[in-house]
Amino acid sequence: MTTPSSPTAGTGAQVKSAVRTVELLEYFAGHTGMHSLTEVQEQTGYPKSSLYMLLRTLVELGWVETDATGTRYGIGVRALLVGTSYIDGDEVVAAARPTLDRLADDTSETIHLARLDGTNVVYLATRQSQHSLRPFTRIGRRLPAHSTSHGKALLATHTDEQVRRLLPAELEPLTEHTHTDREKLIEELHGIREHGYAVDREENTLGLRCFGTAIPYRSPARDAVSVSVPIARLTPGREQMIRDALLDARDRLTLATRHL
Repeated sequence: MTTPSSPTAGTGAQVKSAVRTVELLEYFAGHTGMHSLTEVQEQTGYPKSSLYMLLRTLVELGWVETDATGTRYGIGVRALLVGTSYIDGDEVVAAARPTLDRLADDTSETIHLARLDGTNVVYLATRQSQHSLRPFTRIGRRLPAHSTSHGKALLATHTDEQVRRLLPAELEPLTEHTHTDREKLIEELHGIREHGYAVDREENTLGLRCFGTAIPYRSPARDAVSVSVPIARLTPGREQMIRDALLDARDRLTLATRHL
């Protein structure tokens, strides 16, 4: 189950039980709902007897929950507590709050702050649109970097060779518009570096266009901000206004995070 991009890969001596515990929690985090012991065993490859004991320990500690029958397992409430503490204690999230609020007021659209994590982006903060027709995104959601404006903006802060090493050999299509050719994506990154922002043209969600820009408080950047707009509301004039507001927010965030 361990992959080259996972936090347990490529390290030295490891405690097997600790590695399995982390990988098991990551499995449940990436597979919502409840799962049988057999299903978890098939996905992880762990011996069923040791997997059962590990699951029972995690249930007792609150990291994993079971259904009414006690035979199906899912992520527990303690994982939420740890995730919340990460957000609450993050300096970038705290520094970005005023700018995210202002960007939401200026555009009346949904605003996201996201962080690059391996080949994915993870949502750290959201400001919901004031319109009834709006995208739904939850904090903690993970999406492939190549399919989002955040991710492309962040990938563009790496060199072409770094991007080739970072991305998987096959890019997952989330919609019919998602880039699945790595070289074409890298070609798009050249334009993103020139213009300072990326555009997700229904590559993640049909009917939605997103504009994203990286926050350059470190290099390569790890955080980005975006504005998501349903295409039904997007006119050429409004698109230009959103791009201008986004780049203004980037400049404000650069100042707000310069000490981090």
